[in-house]
Amino acid sequence: MEFNIYTILAIVFVILLVIIFIVTYILNKNTAVPEGCENIKISDENCSACGNLDCSIKKGIDLKKIEEELKEEEK
Repeated sequence: MEFNIYTILAIVFVILLVIIFIVTYILNKNTAVPEGCENIKISDENCSACGNLDCSIKKGIDLKKIEEELKEEEK
């Protein structure tokens, strides 16, 4: 089985892309929450404005819990 230079370069390029993806994913996951955003609460209003249908937050959102929290804040 003979590899030419282009095949080797393609394999190296794909490996580099995978390494870059893994490193940036880890760096993003370990990034601290920006100052002033620590206490941001998820609300139905904010989620309804978002167009991302695959959002894990939107899928797992508990609207009843949010409504209870908002009622408690109003008191």
